[in-house]
Amino acid sequence: MRREELTEKILDIKREQFGDGIMSAIDFDLDIERLPNPKGDRVKITMSGKFLPYKYYGNEPGIADYGLKES
Repeated sequence: MRREELTEKILDIKREQFGDGIMSAIDFDLDIERLPNPKGDRVKITMSGKFLPYKYYGNEPGIADYGLKES
């Protein structure tokens, strides 16, 4: 899988879970861990950042002001 494809997949999953918005790089954590595996070591990457929903302006009636996913 190419880097662009992986990036799109991650963004799609984020949109499904949270809605339309970005993950802030302010107060952001990134952890990389090696996981031993008999078939070859694995890489575990954990990213943690605040979700900031997009703000929409000039919405039509019935369309949310923010890109938050309904719970």
